[in-house]
This record gives sequence, structure tokens and C-alpha cells, in this order.
Amino acid sequence: MTTVHSPCTRGPLISAEGLNGVGKTYLTNRAIDRIPVPDRPLMLDEFSERRHGRQGLGEDLLHALREASAGDPFLRSGTPMAETLLLLAIKRHDLDTVLDYLTSGRAVVEGRSVDTTAVCQSLLLHPDDSDAALVTAQNLLALAAGYRPLPDLTILVTDDADQAVVRAQHRDQRVFTPEQVAFMGRACTLFERLAATDPGRYRVVDRRLVDELEAADLIATWIRTARANLSCLREPLLGVQAPCLCCTQSVAPISAL
Repeated sequence: MTTVHSPCTRGPLISAEGLNGVGKTYLTNRAIDRIPVPDRPLMLDEFSERRHGRQGLGEDLLHALREASAGDPFLRSGTPMAETLLLLAIKRHDLDTVLDYLTSGRAVVEGRSVDTTAVCQSLLLHPDDSDAALVTAQNLLALAAGYRPLPDLTILVTDDADQAVVRAQHRDQRVFTPEQVAFMGRACTLFERLAATDPGRYRVVDRRLVDELEAADLIATWIRTARANLSCLREPLLGVQAPCLCCTQSVAPISAL
């Protein structure tokens, strides 16, 4: 037996990842501005840009996590696995809220997705073992994929960690502690190592190698081409035979010739 189905008509689900202060939101917004309005993606705010007072389950969960972390910029409350499940719940909720956009054929760009959760939480679980942190990050992505589809494309913006620290401190008007600076350095390395394990999904913008204009052009190009030959988004809990969450197309088995 084999299966055949037509390419999905949905829009691509894209994530923009990277350290605080690396410039991912700034560069992604510049890239989106280069895309004509009919095809311009929806930009979904990352955790740090969501403000108190917004309504919805995702905002309520994030507010609880902020309260528990007592102002920590990386939302660390001291219970990394519980934090992981909360963050994944938020990202599942985010997907649910943008399904109509994807169904209409519009691209959606998440300002951070499950990759940031995998990187940061694995570092908390393995603060002194970078190899174990990489394995755990991959395992956490596999866990996330059991609850929601991973992004079709993940754009990682990277730079020297110390440069990202300078930008983040200036932007947020705060001074990071030595421990927080060290955490950002480890996260920078782990993001790059994780991206190298899945070149089919990741595209990397290294600000040490390209300027802002080149970076924004690269991101815009990747967003435009992400809609080619998209497969259906299926509910992971319902298995591979589940209908698409967007086009409702099911995998139709046929006899092999």
C-alpha cells in the first residue's frame, strides 16, 4: 500500500528564533515589510512582547509563568519541567488561534516557537553538560511535536552573545546578572548546534557575516518560498490518518501498482 494526496493549500507556519537582543523581531519585521500586502504574513508576538491586560488562555498562562518567575527575563521559576509544559501549552494555544489564517493560505510567523522552549529548558535541566542539553532539546522538540506540528520553517538569527546582551540591556533598560549573561552564552551555542541537526527545517542568519539589509532580504526570501509543496498539518494526537487541520484533506491509501 502507498498513499497519495495533493499539496496542502494552507499557508506556511514559520518561527523566528534567537537570543534576547539578537535582533530577530526587528529583522523579521523589516523582512515582512518587503512582502506585498496581499501576501504579507501575520506576525505573532513572542513571549516578551505580550503585555498584561490582553485576554485569552495563552496570555493567562504566560501571566502565571511571569508571576512565578518573579521577573526573570527567561521565565525561570525553578521548576523547569513544569515550565516546559506550560510553555508548550501556550504554543499549542497560539497554533489554535492562527488556524484560520493558515487555512486561508496566509503565512504565519511566530516570534519564537517551540525551539526556544526546547533550548532554554534543556539548559536548565543540564546547566553543566552541553551534549546532554542538545539531546534533551531534541527530545523536547519530539515531545512538542506530539501536541502540535512543528514549524515548517525555523529562521534562527544569531550573533555573538555579548553583542546580544548589550542590545537586550539597552532595549529593556536593565542590567543582566553574570549568571544571566552566562546563560545567554550557553543558549547561543545550543541554538546553533540544534539548528545544525535539522538543516531541512532551519535557516540561519548570522549577523557576524551579513549586515541588516542582507539579513532582512534573506528572511524575506525564505518566507516567500516557504509555501512551496506544503504538507498537511495533522492533529498529532489523532495519528497520521487524521484530516488536515486546515484543508481537512485526509491521507487516502491506494494500492501500489
